[in-house]
Amino acid sequence: MTMPGTAQSGTGRRPLAVWIIFTVLTILWAGAYGLTRIAVGKDTAEGLPPEWVLPGRLTGGAVFLLILMFALEKRLPPLSDRRRWGVIIAMGVIGSLIPFFLITVAQQTVDSSLAALYTAAAPVFVTLGASLLFAAERMTRNTGLGILLGFAGVVALFGPDAVRHFGSASMTAQLLLLLATLAFSASTLIARAAPPMEAIPMAAGFISVSAVLSWPLVFTVDPATVSADWHHWAAVAGLGLGPSGVAQVLYMALVARAGATFQSLTGYSVPVAGAAFGWLFFRETQSWNAGLALALILGGVWLARRGGRGKMG
Repeated sequence: MTMPGTAQSGTGRRPLAVWIIFTVLTILWAGAYGLTRIAVGKDTAEGLPPEWVLPGRLTGGAVFLLILMFALEKRLPPLSDRRRWGVIIAMGVIGSLIPFFLITVAQQTVDSSLAALYTAAAPVFVTLGASLLFAAERMTRNTGLGILLGFAGVVALFGPDAVRHFGSASMTAQLLLLLATLAFSASTLIARAAPPMEAIPMAAGFISVSAVLSWPLVFTVDPATVSADWHHWAAVAGLGLGPSGVAQVLYMALVARAGATFQSLTGYSVPVAGAAFGWLFFRETQSWNAGLALALILGGVWLARRGGRGKMG
């Protein structure tokens, strides 16, 4: 999830601290897919429904970020600042509530590694959107070719089996993952067009908004129908503290130290790490088309970034 930051081109030589932050951030974001798999109890009779996982995750992240915000003596924008609150609400709904719910529902059916692979396509959609919305991001030949290559990767990611069994649970889940990727991409464009805001209050604000909006989902599930153990709840707590809480702080630290362009390289590292975690912890393996899809998408991202001279972050 991207928040406003000043783009800096190139990676250059980075201090060790920057690479440590980058690595931990990648682990937290990639690990979210494994924790979600545990929380929903994929392939088991026990597990928490998405209607409980999402509010638990978002509420945990909101509590962490609000405590941090007040500890640092930061404040949310005044309610009279409609423009900034409009961005905060939009980020909460489009950047957190919708995509996290879609991913959680999808992971009841698909592997965590496949869910992680879809995040690789987000920069492709961001590039397309930025070229349409921002004058400084005019589409070049390389940008256009990169977008087409990325779209070819998304098509390959669905795989022949999902296409042959149109309407199957697997294809429906992958469509949800694609919609989640589009939502993440839209939130990046919203953040880019947002007025200047302090990073921690903005993160605490939109995570809190998404948490509050998710609470009614809890009451749509009959507790008597839920069978869950402590490790399902521990996974939800981990999702709240790690990917939804600590990762936001690390994200802001990385942007401040190395720039938004360098931070955006997590678009390459997260899907690869997610696939590695899926194999390591759950023995998940993907078919040949997943590897081809990842290569096409990452190649498209690289080409599009090169065409746009690295401006989209």
